[in-house]
Amino acid sequence: MSEENKTTELDSNVLVSTQWVSENLNNPKVRIVESNEDPLLYPSGHIPGAVQIDWTEDLNDQLVRDYIGKKDFEKLLRKNGIANDTTVVFYGDKNNWWACYAFWVFQLFGFNNVKVMDGGRLKWEKENREITKEAPKYPESDYKANNRDDSSIRAFRDEVLLHLKKGMPMVDVRSPEEFSGERMHMPDYPNEGALRGGHIPGASNVPWARAINPEDGTFKSIEELEKIYQGEIGLDKSDEVIAYCRIGERSSHTWFVLKYLLGFENVKNYDGSWTEWGNSVGLPVQR
Repeated sequence: MSEENKTTELDSNVLVSTQWVSENLNNPKVRIVESNEDPLLYPSGHIPGAVQIDWTEDLNDQLVRDYIGKKDFEKLLRKNGIANDTTVVFYGDKNNWWACYAFWVFQLFGFNNVKVMDGGRLKWEKENREITKEAPKYPESDYKANNRDDSSIRAFRDEVLLHLKKGMPMVDVRSPEEFSGERMHMPDYPNEGALRGGHIPGASNVPWARAINPEDGTFKSIEELEKIYQGEIGLDKSDEVIAYCRIGERSSHTWFVLKYLLGFENVKNYDGSWTEWGNSVGLPVQR
């Protein structure tokens, strides 16, 4: 399948190819944003003109376990030269975990002119495209943010508990070892994060990485994704679905797949995820 056909087959409104990014590197209306798990990757080399938005330092409140508010979001975008009419294209490591996470946070503020570069850093590097260590400087913009609205795409603990009691579908996107309760964190990471292991009762386990092609980090085709989420676990596009993981980053990737690539009407990311659920008093756990 050619890259052009693959992008068209998925959702070209939110997913762009490495070639599209290469052709728009000097487009003043486009801002490329790198978001990684590893903050040292960006200074070691990045797409020319790309800025870095760090998930811990830039998007999260430093005192409360929550995201930044309207004023700080405005400051963040203004300093990176992102205006209200700028098209923002995210990419990053881990097959775009954090790119999708940043995409999701931007949606909390109604910043809808956002896209993800299919394949992320992995595909860009495998194609031997240009990399630079030079950090760009852009004139400060006059961006004005909407009030943050969590209601349509973010789930909180009590909502998840009600969702569970109603028997509505949830997708646990963690590894099988985390889902079973054998581990509290992903394999090859420190085994930490919650007092109890297991999963939310009734949740289906579909590890986030099943949605990608491991050789280049691109998303699988619509047909392949439908077989996984609709064929295997029986989700319907009209379902109210909640996705979760450990802290909400992997589940934002699955949220992106369900909402934007498969067209699910009502899907939310439970970013409290297992670090909240597995540490909360009185919440049910299944192993």
